[in-house]
Amino acid sequence: MDLSRIDEVEELLEEIVEDIPEKYFDHLNGGIVLEEGVMYHPQDINKTMLVLGLYKIDATGRQIAIFYGSFMQMYGFLPREALKEELKKTFCHELTHHLEFLAGNYDLVEEDRRDIEKFLKDEMR
Repeated sequence: MDLSRIDEVEELLEEIVEDIPEKYFDHLNGGIVLEEGVMYHPQDINKTMLVLGLYKIDATGRQIAIFYGSFMQMYGFLPREALKEELKKTFCHELTHHLEFLAGNYDLVEEDRRDIEKFLKDEMR
């Protein structure tokens, strides 16, 4: 895997996080992690549905993961500022999952579920 832009992506992610009020990170005890690999949605047997980010809750806590490999596969050709904008969209999406979970609201989970179902249905055509 080409890791030539991983430092740049990490720096962009840090810039994005710095612009968000700290209170939104309450209870995100697993932090924000930039994973090197590519991740595909587990239900997508054709490996065409990239997962760019993930909000994880497990026994160790709550964490936001951003998948560098997935970003490079989808957006690696973009210049710095355009890549930052795509990272910001994904990060804010995952942060919204965190905030909704804390509030007991699962609207975004349902929206994601519908989008995934549609993608998988369209892929089978």
